[in-house]
Amino acid sequence: MMDARGKDCQMAFFGGGSAGAVVANRLSEDPSVRVLLLEAGGVPKLKSEVPILAAQLQMTRNDWRYLTVPQRYSCFGLVNRRMPWPRGRVLGGSSVLNYMLYIRGNRRDYDQWAKNGAHGWSWKEVYPYFLKSEDNQDPHTAFNGYHGTGGYLTINTPPFVTPLGYAFEDSALHMGYPINDLNGVHQTGASIPQGTIRRGSRCSTAKAFLSSAGKRPNLDIAIKAFVTKILIDSERHARGVLFDKAGKTFQVLARREVIVSAGSINSPQLLMLSGIGPKKQLKRLGIPVVADLPVGENLQDHVGSAGIHFVINEPVSLLPNRILTLKNFLSFITMGKGPLTILGGCEGLAFVKTPFANKTDDWPDIEIHFISSSPSSDEGASIRKVMGLNDESFNAVYVPYIGKDTFTMYPVLLRPKSRGRVFLRSSNPYVKPKIDPRYFSSPLDIKKLVQGMKICLQLGLQPPFLKMGSRLFDTKFPGCEAYPLWSDLYLECVARTYTITIYHPVGTCKMGSLWDPTAVVDPHLRVKGIQGLRVVDASVMPTIVSGNTNAPVIMIAEKASDLIKLGQLGLEE
Repeated sequence: MMDARGKDCQMAFFGGGSAGAVVANRLSEDPSVRVLLLEAGGVPKLKSEVPILAAQLQMTRNDWRYLTVPQRYSCFGLVNRRMPWPRGRVLGGSSVLNYMLYIRGNRRDYDQWAKNGAHGWSWKEVYPYFLKSEDNQDPHTAFNGYHGTGGYLTINTPPFVTPLGYAFEDSALHMGYPINDLNGVHQTGASIPQGTIRRGSRCSTAKAFLSSAGKRPNLDIAIKAFVTKILIDSERHARGVLFDKAGKTFQVLARREVIVSAGSINSPQLLMLSGIGPKKQLKRLGIPVVADLPVGENLQDHVGSAGIHFVINEPVSLLPNRILTLKNFLSFITMGKGPLTILGGCEGLAFVKTPFANKTDDWPDIEIHFISSSPSSDEGASIRKVMGLNDESFNAVYVPYIGKDTFTMYPVLLRPKSRGRVFLRSSNPYVKPKIDPRYFSSPLDIKKLVQGMKICLQLGLQPPFLKMGSRLFDTKFPGCEAYPLWSDLYLECVARTYTITIYHPVGTCKMGSLWDPTAVVDPHLRVKGIQGLRVVDASVMPTIVSGNTNAPVIMIAEKASDLIKLGQLGLEE
């Protein structure tokens, strides 16, 4: 690559994460198309291969290490009322840091997208793209008619389950929930989840899509390449990008398109730095306005609470000194088996309906993550830090349970009403943007979450858990002492105190119809008013899906690849 004269290619990408890796692979399948992929991070740490160690990847060199601004209605028990927002700064993006859960969401999510102007994105139209990428290797689900085989992305059920994982399924049955394929006919129900794992190890999009395409002569991958600006000419046509690497600034020109796949934080940041965004904000920072669009608005996330914990008598939980043994590491390395294959400690998922949801419709409004441990399990070494829990809360609630066997229920809102935003602090691309999710700014959100927490209380005290001596923590969160333990007011206080994210920010470059003033990209993911520029990642979701977001992001990238190919043939609308 050269300085001012630049390097020429047909497609230039910014971001080699969950979406960018997919699109780079699919476009480079055509040997006549030359693709350049620019990734700000490097290669994944070896530790990322071990599923159980997912939390330990946060706050490392593979993480952007974002923090929200102090929250007004939530995060009272977090350090400075700010929530850590890990985002992957690495080939494979957040698929390297996440908990590997493979959930597509609910068909009604996508039908709603199409109904509200994202034409072409109904369930019927996106479903084939889920199947296209999938290589499901669990014989119990792979051939039930709702899964794909032979794709790049390996999906499987972890080969190891603790007694707690099975107790979770049995407890759900006791409460009347079916045990089903959560990506199958019905979403309401519970299951030990499937994940993006291959032979017991993490299968990131870097492993799935880039390892197979990396040797193609028409695909160039540049790591530690920090993109600072999209080059847009006087005719409002994206012509290339500027990026920094090894202390030098480079220019790359794209003959056909520039594709931004940097995620829900970095994509809006780059667009705004390039003059595409809210006019008032850009002018205030001295950035020339190219297109006045609501970039950074419409931020949504799956918010929940981490305060529902149980202690048991049986020695079956995921205590570090029990699972991080030489025997277990040898089992993992040689056979891809053992407790190290558990998806970040998550051994169960349940999609349930609160009284706020339609009883007759299969559209749950709460997702429960069952974790076979708690923040006390590692004595505060990891989980406490990555979640941002302050000393006062940890000492009051968790220190008394250090060394004990515990488990946790994490309920999260599937379709929160609250909306936040991402906005620039500076015109300097190295200054991190402000992130304000405005958690619980809609009063309805906290009411729904309290109902979800009450379902968790019931689940953890069903006979399969009671046989293990299950009982709730009796320590109270600071600031909540005035409320009767486990009352609605206490649960609301806990939710506002120990607020959590499951790392699913979406919506900041919203997809919609051309006449939708809240949309940034059209249904072909083209930035409105700018030629030769698309956004392909979670930021384009109009509304958040009812489930974990990595599988939907990969689907978006698969579909976008076909849209881009149609554009090359001159067949795009």
